[in-house]
Amino acid sequence: MWEWSRRVTGLWSAAAASFSSSFRLLWIMMPLFLVAGLAVFSGPRTSFLLFASPFLHGGGGVFNGSSTPQSQEIFSPNISSETNKTHENLTSIAGPLLPTEHEETKNGTSSSSSNSTEDGGTTSSSSTRRYNKLEMLEAGLARSRASILRGNSTIDDNFIPSGPMYWNASVFHRSYLEMEKTLKVYVYKEGEPPVFHFGPCKHTYAIEGYFIQAMDTIPFQTSDPHQAHLFFLPISVTMLTQAIFVPESHDWTLMMKTAFDYVNVIAHKYPFWNRSLGADHFILACHDWGPKISFAVPNLYNNSIRALCNANTSERFDPKRDVSIPEIHLPLGTTKGLLGGPSPSQRTVLVFYSGGLHGPIRPILMKHWENKSDEDVQIHSYLPKGVSYYGMMRKSKYCICPSGYEVASPRMVEALYMGCVPVLIKEGYVIPFSDVLNWKKFAVIIPVRDIPNLKKILTGISQRQYLRLQSRGLKMRRHFEINNPPKRYDVFHMILHSIWLRRLNIRLRES
Repeated sequence: MWEWSRRVTGLWSAAAASFSSSFRLLWIMMPLFLVAGLAVFSGPRTSFLLFASPFLHGGGGVFNGSSTPQSQEIFSPNISSETNKTHENLTSIAGPLLPTEHEETKNGTSSSSSNSTEDGGTTSSSSTRRYNKLEMLEAGLARSRASILRGNSTIDDNFIPSGPMYWNASVFHRSYLEMEKTLKVYVYKEGEPPVFHFGPCKHTYAIEGYFIQAMDTIPFQTSDPHQAHLFFLPISVTMLTQAIFVPESHDWTLMMKTAFDYVNVIAHKYPFWNRSLGADHFILACHDWGPKISFAVPNLYNNSIRALCNANTSERFDPKRDVSIPEIHLPLGTTKGLLGGPSPSQRTVLVFYSGGLHGPIRPILMKHWENKSDEDVQIHSYLPKGVSYYGMMRKSKYCICPSGYEVASPRMVEALYMGCVPVLIKEGYVIPFSDVLNWKKFAVIIPVRDIPNLKKILTGISQRQYLRLQSRGLKMRRHFEINNPPKRYDVFHMILHSIWLRRLNIRLRES
């Protein structure tokens, strides 16, 4: 940009030297000079390039605000008609966040030859243009985007996604393999356990501890932050609530200050947070308080990728930037005893639910269906003595997964684990991995207003349709399983893939 400005200035000087013959040229060049100056002095360091989904249409928008990077070069994945229903208190995001079009970046893809420089950049032989490390990093991501779009043939003997459970199985497959080949994550070393680099593994929020632990064992991690596409802030909100929060105090000040101070240390010690204003950084929080804790750091909420269990659009969850992750309860710290169930022919109960009455939805469910003299509908606030919760899930065709105080619930994953078709009754919930998975092909989604018609809706599903839903759910289970160490396409890799997609949707640049 400065080179362009110098060229314009040179032309200005030439015009001035021959004033008598170029007065008209002066007026022609004046607008160009003004544009060049404006671009130099007001151009952003960070450009958000958000790609539209092949299943979505149109859209666009700019992240505004004094502390937020802005750009005129934005393609925002508009949410499809079904996604818009999320903001109308329905339950699902309807399409993936995958790119459909891409213009190759000029950085690092010039047809002219180039030479390496000592600092890791390159210099084109046809000019003195030097490419810094960030530009080279972005050029690599540009090639990844192009590879996903071109549909290059891929070889993967382990697993090939297929079926209507995916919005686009082949695009997901290419994107996943491109992630495995390309993605590098830098995990900040600052912070001490138990709040940092540690999390619960035998808990409703076990995904926090599992993910933090897995980040230290996977090949995606890099020790060189200059090679990183993403930066992980290894803070556990669950441990914040246990180690910092004073019970019954209702005071979140210390927790929020701890989060703020941690990011402040990172921002002062490294250049990467300030370089992108946090746009290539991410956190993972399954605790219900995760969204509110993130609000303590403005750029963490405004720009960073937040992987949250509490993916509630009414609480400012943004599916274009944030990632919905599943809540998984592991009583023993592993999935032992949780996976598997009888065949459909041995499931004698139509629908089952048992749980507390907290939140606005569950009391409605109980009002209409608890303690009814109907053997097909087993709805309980408390299970009868001697009845096994997991045993009932394995005996049932459908398992209800309603919101409580928050939208997330481990019942959804438990149902998939045990071969029970999930019935989601939620409002404002962005379902995990709905950028890739079409939940309507292996689950039932019921609006709150249709709770009185619950049995009518479920009995209206033919046996053939039920068998199809159940079979597809068993296939999708692999994407929600926890493995130690992680296995390809399991829940850890699916979370990372959703974060990878969001990283593909931004383009960073330095002045």
